[in-house]
Amino acid sequence: MNIFRLAGDMTHLASVLVLLLKIHTIKSCAGVSLKTQELYALVFAARYLDIFTNYISLYNTVMKLIFLGSSFSIVWYMRYHKIVRRSYDKDQDTFRHYFLVLPCLVLALLINEKFTFKEVMWTFSLYLEAVAILPQLVLLQRTRNIDNLTGQYVFLLGGYRALYILNWVYRYFTEPHFVHWITWVSGLVQTLLYADFFYYYFQSWKNNQKLHLPA
Repeated sequence: MNIFRLAGDMTHLASVLVLLLKIHTIKSCAGVSLKTQELYALVFAARYLDIFTNYISLYNTVMKLIFLGSSFSIVWYMRYHKIVRRSYDKDQDTFRHYFLVLPCLVLALLINEKFTFKEVMWTFSLYLEAVAILPQLVLLQRTRNIDNLTGQYVFLLGGYRALYILNWVYRYFTEPHFVHWITWVSGLVQTLLYADFFYYYFQSWKNNQKLHLPA
């Protein structure tokens, strides 16, 4: 554990709390992509298969439970809550997210660090997480009215991954033999996908204007 890893985890947690705050208190999921949330639920389900068999620390277990529970609860709220689901913009959230799942699974079967079920699923989760934000970014481009909480949620998600890159850089220079190319490349791809959003987010913040993404 180092300051960059901790900051990344807390930023990731903050992004989840912001989204849950919006859904639970405002009873709205406007501007939020259900497709992205379903992909994240699949990411965490595949990644944390060892939650009850491989104990690392209390912190690690608690974080796994939080991300698993929150991701599936968000999907439930958006699909089945009688009030929240009314605000879901199904007509705009049309990205065919299932086309992302199979290529990521095939890639995980072909390129992994160890050909075991858990390792392949872990690798699959890395590849899928790298592109899971795409439906959300596409929805934001189509949505002319991006509210503050949705913008903050996406910003914190991107910030979490950027902080994890700093964590990897720090560990590379402080830990011997710390080389994980699959994790690094996936994380870099994921962060680059946020680059355009970051630019317009900071522009709107600097100019004190509402966030808009170009169509």
